[in-house]
Amino acid sequence: MAEEAMRSSTVTSDGSAAHHGPLLGSGVSHALHLLDSAANHFIVHRDFQTSFGICEKGLAILVDNEKEDSRWGEVKEGLCILGIQALAELDQWPGVLSWVLRQYERPEEIPAKIMQIIILYAKLGHEAAIQEVARVWLLCPATAGLGSYRTVSELYLLCVLLPLGRTDEARQLVLGEVGSSAFSEDQRQLALEVVTAKETECQDMPFGSRLSPSPGVPVPTSPPGGALMDNLQAMLRLLCRSLSLSSSAGCFPLRRVFMAMVILYLLVVRMNPALPSSYLWISKLLQLLKQMWNVMFKPDYSA
Repeated sequence: MAEEAMRSSTVTSDGSAAHHGPLLGSGVSHALHLLDSAANHFIVHRDFQTSFGICEKGLAILVDNEKEDSRWGEVKEGLCILGIQALAELDQWPGVLSWVLRQYERPEEIPAKIMQIIILYAKLGHEAAIQEVARVWLLCPATAGLGSYRTVSELYLLCVLLPLGRTDEARQLVLGEVGSSAFSEDQRQLALEVVTAKETECQDMPFGSRLSPSPGVPVPTSPPGGALMDNLQAMLRLLCRSLSLSSSAGCFPLRRVFMAMVILYLLVVRMNPALPSSYLWISKLLQLLKQMWNVMFKPDYSA
């Protein structure tokens, strides 16, 4: 019996199953196995096309096994996240959003982690494409109670609205229903200061440069030292000042802070430190990290 079970299914190199009898790991278990196979092709073999194909096979299996397992949502989320990363590596970012919407059908059904990744990848110059989807997600009552709601709100503000120059919408976001659900009063004040700074920057720019692009029109990626640098500094300053508030309250999630810094570096900056054009980025990043270090630990040293 055991030998028959072992012969019942064999997984090929591309993650597909060659069946020789009754399939034991069907449904969610099979999709989970495909997720492991896709991750192996992505990380070990750097075969992004095969990895993406395996993710699609796993998602197709989950469609036929609607939520019959408690792991269903988690496995689907993992397959989608890996699929997004594979598409990004294949330089197929323009198709990511439509692909995700095919998996979840409605924007409000997209998990918070996937929404964060999509917004971060919008920094590649596709802010307008994600704007409507993120807005619908944030305004849905079902998402307002999620633990990552504030993170998605911050990313939408800093990575979508402000780069597009939509300061009126950004202010409305902070002062409206989304802001009251996502931010404390101190955090809303900090966010308003960032919006005001962006408004001042837009007023100092020539009129032609201030025109907001139409929805669906890609926004050119800013060169190092330009608007992208300003947005990165704004994000880090907001993080730094938030740490200051948390520090005064007596606690802050140190592990999450460093994780946020790593994600910010990998997904927003993504530079080659050997290039001369990266020196300014590294210098600015180092200065801001020193400020955050002083905010977190200087009171202890002074004591």
